[in-house]
Amino acid sequence: MFPSCFFVLALLLRAEAWEWGLTPRKTVRYHGVSEVRQSWHSGVSQVMTLTLDENRGALYVGAREVIFSLDLNNIGKELRPPIIWEAPADKKLECAQKGKSNQTECFNYIRFLEQFNQTHLVTCGTYAFQPKCAYIELSDFTLDAENLEEGKGKVPYDPAKGHTGLILDGALYSATMNNFLGTEPVIQRIVGQHNLMKTEYLASWLNEPNFVSSAHIPESVGSEIGDDDKIYFFFTERALEYDCQSEQVVSRVARICKGDLGGARTLQRKWTSFLKARLLCSIPELQLNFNLLKSVFKLEAKEWRSTHFYAAFQARWGDSPVSAICQYSIQDIQKVFDGPYKEYREQSQKWGRYSDSVPSPRPGSCVTNWHRNHGVYSSLELPDNTLNFVKKHPLMDDSVMSTHMRPLLVRRGANFTTIAVQRTLGLDREPYDILFIGTENGWVNKAVSFGSTVHIIEELQVFDKSYPVHSLALSARKSLLFVGSQSGLVQLPFADCSKYRSCADCILARDPYCAWNINITRCVRADQRYRPILLQDIKDSDTSVCEVQSQKAVKPFVKNITVGIGTNVVLPCQLSSNLAQPIWTFNGQDLESDQDDSVLFDTTLQALVILGVGTHHSGCYVCYSEEQGTQLTAESYQLTVVASPSLILESRAPLDGLGLVWMMVIALGAVCLALFLAVVYLRRKLKDELEKGSKSMENTLVYPIKLPSQPKTPKCLPSADSDEKLWDPSSFYYSDGSLKIVPGHALCQNSTGSSSPSGNGIPGQPLPSPPLHSPNHMLLAGVRGSSSNGYIRLTLGGGVTEEHPQLGDLNEELRWKLKQRQALPDSNPEESSV
Repeated sequence: MFPSCFFVLALLLRAEAWEWGLTPRKTVRYHGVSEVRQSWHSGVSQVMTLTLDENRGALYVGAREVIFSLDLNNIGKELRPPIIWEAPADKKLECAQKGKSNQTECFNYIRFLEQFNQTHLVTCGTYAFQPKCAYIELSDFTLDAENLEEGKGKVPYDPAKGHTGLILDGALYSATMNNFLGTEPVIQRIVGQHNLMKTEYLASWLNEPNFVSSAHIPESVGSEIGDDDKIYFFFTERALEYDCQSEQVVSRVARICKGDLGGARTLQRKWTSFLKARLLCSIPELQLNFNLLKSVFKLEAKEWRSTHFYAAFQARWGDSPVSAICQYSIQDIQKVFDGPYKEYREQSQKWGRYSDSVPSPRPGSCVTNWHRNHGVYSSLELPDNTLNFVKKHPLMDDSVMSTHMRPLLVRRGANFTTIAVQRTLGLDREPYDILFIGTENGWVNKAVSFGSTVHIIEELQVFDKSYPVHSLALSARKSLLFVGSQSGLVQLPFADCSKYRSCADCILARDPYCAWNINITRCVRADQRYRPILLQDIKDSDTSVCEVQSQKAVKPFVKNITVGIGTNVVLPCQLSSNLAQPIWTFNGQDLESDQDDSVLFDTTLQALVILGVGTHHSGCYVCYSEEQGTQLTAESYQLTVVASPSLILESRAPLDGLGLVWMMVIALGAVCLALFLAVVYLRRKLKDELEKGSKSMENTLVYPIKLPSQPKTPKCLPSADSDEKLWDPSSFYYSDGSLKIVPGHALCQNSTGSSSPSGNGIPGQPLPSPPLHSPNHMLLAGVRGSSSNGYIRLTLGGGVTEEHPQLGDLNEELRWKLKQRQALPDSNPEESSV
């Protein structure tokens, strides 16, 4: 028992040491993504296939019972009227009678859409569990519905089943399920309407596979041995080579030879070159294998020997999902297929490495010059002993290991669904691979590969709901990414450089598509033609090149806050990236939390919290966003703390003036009564308005408060301070019900008098002006005695959308309040929260 406990403990320690990774530098929410969307027709959903035709400037989209021809520059524009290809009503009825769902399954899902030749596309759909194929005339974008072909073996019956296929020299190579029940997997080549070649129906060949991708590699080009082209298939299946206790789903890569014609007697019209091997993506020190293959992308190269594959995997670590990206080279895959075979030993009923002599010619190999020199010119002339061997030994003993023997990228808590890769040159003329990774919850991760390491540039929320990303397509000419899901299609540029507002931010992004233009002081698309005036450092992200530009950086707006003694103040700091850390200064000196117990740094809320402020807290607070030693000014606050009204009253009311005291008591009582009546009136009026159905009405009121002025307080950044934002209508939008001060004047002068709120309303707020008593009384008293011209927001209550938890600690109270504020996408980032 003790050794097993130590083993589990060791794994946990290794898991803590492993960098689960990589945090995206930027997180861009749905409303901040720069994109063009297609307005789908009513009922259209489930984008299954995306096919680019860059010569015609078209993007062909296969969805549920419809095929689109869209403008590659703007997918909101249709080049031709869409093709509506529905399964007939009788086919749908028959599908439902066989036990399939008439809500989700009994439709014609377009699963295959590829260019057949210069004039036609070929498309195949599930056709309500009776697969059909047809040709599309490109000149007028019409489908020949009168001459439908049988789709069996070309696409699956079930739209949820995996499938892959490609067109090569007029032949369709497909991997799919060959029957209604989904129990007959097949990899076959179809010429016309005839099945020419296919796999053997043996569990040792294919065992409950889920097909993912396929790729053609022209290995005959420049081959010294006269080799043949290969077609590679990627899939997952239930492994047979493990015992029952450890039987598991594993990832595979299989290959066939393009010139394979089958055997003369054995394996007639069956592949004589079919071999498969395990595709391994793992973290050895954690004994974690990523077995669930989700997507594979072939990165083209000028020379096929430099071809690489990028694959997306899923796994689980404890209760958490975890995903990985692994890279493979074509040469590593070749070595495995040239290595030893695995065999099933009847005597021990176990799988192991085959150690006996291998027949000649080598089983599973393509016909090469060696075969021709020995009188074998096609697979039809292979001897039976070679064919019988490959029939019983389709599995290789070695596994295909990922480049660098470990994943390029690992993310815990994420499920990757698909991947696409684009290679581009940086301004240093070095090639960089840009990875676009779709997730199960509708996000796209963009990363750059540096060989053995990866940097995640950003994560983009491309769909407003958690729709899985089904498909990705890249247009190198237009520098556009197309993302498909069940909700529709999204078009994105490869990069949105405008989001980087400073030189350092642009350099730290490490995006090969972006560079800082020193002439116009903006982050723009990188262009080799303008290298002398562009700054970029992808490998090292050295921001020292920006020293000259730092003087031109945009200074943040100073937010002036005036509060009373004892108020709890929250100063948010919006960092420049997820990789940055906040550095706070107070009056130009580094602010340390251990210097004052009332000052707290809340990393979860990314805010500075000051509990029970005193006059010694008055001053200039600046938050810097520090990343890789570079500091960028994120937020700047001028905090003014004033005495409470009670202290002011006591200083002006001596004890010997008893009559004056009584007069003040009566006056205060009258004011309190007026405030109470005003609150009752406004609450009743607001309730009436809500009952009328005005659901969009804010549950808070905003009033201007005119206060006497005091001597000017020192400004943090004079060049950035401005009074023009005082009446900015965007500053008056609220929805979270918290108590806030909105930036305004903070030109304070000494005064012992108090003032009452003005009756003037705020533009756009047609509400009465009498002052209200706030349920959160900690701020109101201080503001009455303060002197800034600002706006105080008072919570009316009754409209809280989330139940207030029972919080016994002030820190928890503040944290809950600020979380309510941060959860709103429409909150104003320029406002100060108190």
